[in-house]
Amino acid sequence: MTMANSTKPSLVDETQDLYNKYKQRRETWAHHAKEDREFRLGRQWTKEQSDHLQSRGQAPIVINRIHPAVETAKAMLTANRPSFRCSPREDSDRKVANVMSALLAYCYDISDGRNVIRESIDDYYVTGLGYVMVYQDPTADDGKGEVKITDIDPMDVFVDPNARHRMFDDAENIIISRQFTKAQAMKLYPMYAKKIKNAGSNYSDDRPVTQRTDSGEVHFPEDVGNMAEEEYVRGYERYYKMDVDKYRTYETWSKREELLDEEVYLNEYVERPAWIINGQIVTDEQQADALIRMGQQKIIQAHQQNVQNMMQQGYDPETVPYPEQQPSAERTTFGELVAKGAIEVVQVSVRRICQVVVMGDKFLYKRVLPCEKYPIVPIINIHTRTPYPTSDVRMVKGIQEYINKTRSLIIAHATTSTNTKILVPEGSVDMSEFEQKWAQPGVAIPYDPTDGPPVPVQPSPLPNEIYNNEQTAKADIDHALGLYEMMMGNSQAAPQTYKATISLDEFGQRKIKSKLADIESALSRVGQVAVSLIQQLYTTEKVFRVIQPNNSLSEYVINKRLIDDKKQEVMTINDMTIGKYDVIVVAGSTLPSNRYAELEFYMDAYAKGLIDRQEVLKKTEVFDVEGVMQRMDVVAQLQQKLQQSGEQIKKLKGDLQTRDRESVNLRKKVEVEKFKTGLDKTQNKASAAASVFEKRLGDEDKNIRAQVQQAAKSASK
Repeated sequence: MTMANSTKPSLVDETQDLYNKYKQRRETWAHHAKEDREFRLGRQWTKEQSDHLQSRGQAPIVINRIHPAVETAKAMLTANRPSFRCSPREDSDRKVANVMSALLAYCYDISDGRNVIRESIDDYYVTGLGYVMVYQDPTADDGKGEVKITDIDPMDVFVDPNARHRMFDDAENIIISRQFTKAQAMKLYPMYAKKIKNAGSNYSDDRPVTQRTDSGEVHFPEDVGNMAEEEYVRGYERYYKMDVDKYRTYETWSKREELLDEEVYLNEYVERPAWIINGQIVTDEQQADALIRMGQQKIIQAHQQNVQNMMQQGYDPETVPYPEQQPSAERTTFGELVAKGAIEVVQVSVRRICQVVVMGDKFLYKRVLPCEKYPIVPIINIHTRTPYPTSDVRMVKGIQEYINKTRSLIIAHATTSTNTKILVPEGSVDMSEFEQKWAQPGVAIPYDPTDGPPVPVQPSPLPNEIYNNEQTAKADIDHALGLYEMMMGNSQAAPQTYKATISLDEFGQRKIKSKLADIESALSRVGQVAVSLIQQLYTTEKVFRVIQPNNSLSEYVINKRLIDDKKQEVMTINDMTIGKYDVIVVAGSTLPSNRYAELEFYMDAYAKGLIDRQEVLKKTEVFDVEGVMQRMDVVAQLQQKLQQSGEQIKKLKGDLQTRDRESVNLRKKVEVEKFKTGLDKTQNKASAAASVFEKRLGDEDKNIRAQVQQAAKSASK
């Protein structure tokens, strides 16, 4: 961050003159804006109206319908965090576009962006104009600095009255001015404490005064008043556009393009060292040393190879000369490279925002911001092509006053109805005694009957239409702010079916999307300004973390320098200092969504296999999605192993059954074989007996034959 002191007294006088002129031109708008703020918070009767009602015995009742309507609109428009999307203008920027989107979300988170946007939207609805400011906090992150956003009170901002553009791009000046105590100012700008201490002190309130009844229940900054024991000083923070001379450089060897200030170019850039090694331009000293060592190593390796070749051919290695040639290395500067044409330089004039800070009558500092758009981004409600828009509260003030008057009339009628009016003949009774006793039950009241009896008088009843008119007026306020009864949880206004309720809720958001378009355009401008400040501030390596909508944590590294071992080149990963980006906010990203309908849609897609369960879990309100996914993965693994084990057990059971069947069959076969063996033995025995019998029978036959022959022989003799 570069700051330059200046002794030009004209800047102080010029800034104060512009402040006084802008203040005078916006007095009417400031009066209405202050009145709208008071009206929204309950100061809805003027002092004259309040005194008139009380003189008639009526109370100035306030039925505040505007405040809950504004709160409901704020809740809807900030239901979700805005989603930033960066689109690169060149192909070389595509690598870091997603990182830039995450970095914008990181800036939103560290700035408590939700409350910042809530305050700005509140001002948008009530005063017609909200502001979001992008700035660099040099003390954040242990002195490394951060880019943040904050909201600004519209009553503290003074814009060129001739501005016509919705974002005040054509404004000549934008001034932020408010009162500080000197102690407060010195803590805000500690490096200029001496100037602030010597600045002229005074307390001049620039807030208008309205005629609304002040009950003392609501306090604004101007209601706190001046503390006599404190010294006050008015601070001015002025922004205006100016043309700045720049030098656009293009490095032909790395294709890198830079836009440099004149001072940086002449005093720093042209003096940067560079090396020309073997015709290659190197800008990093470590890389140059590595390339030189690599060249020397190649020469040594070539010499060793020559020695080995000579030895294989039988020559004496001592005769091989050592090469005297060394790597070609020349030290130079960027200025010499510009003269040689290796760097192309073009002097250009660009539009930049200049910031001047004045405290009282003392000039503190002047600084040129790295952006071409004002860092003070307006969110304009009903744009009238002036810096003084109209608010929704101002549009419905008449309806709200009608509701208050109607309710006051109803209460007055109810009070009259409960207190009966009596017509008493004049002089017949003592009126003070009569009124006192009439209010007491069971008390006799004497009167003179000659003058006639007291006659009670009842007021006429109010028509039912007056009650309906009050309800209609309340609905008109809601509709004017883009709200409907069903969207605020009124079950009586909801249809009977679930699908119809979801459809009407979605259709009902169409009107408030017109308001959302105003806010999204402002947030897109905030992102564009933030990118310029990010590229100037984040020049060194930085690690940041972003919590995603599903509560998972994503980690990013920017400007990380690495050396390629093969090419010996220094590479910068996610270089934030280069590139141009267009920033948009995803349409409808901040509006609420019907979580049940959305979850049902995702469940149906999951059932049909179109998405996985992780995508479904993102749409639930489960806090620990990552833990659930891990546990589900473990359970899935266990289920898979259990299924595998079951299949294995089933297979083993089948094998066991097969073995059992085989064992039974084997036992049967053994029994059969045993039986067969027994039969074979019996058969063998029978066969053997038959053989023996046959042998014996043959022997007997032989014996008988022999005896017969012997007998025959004997007989022949």
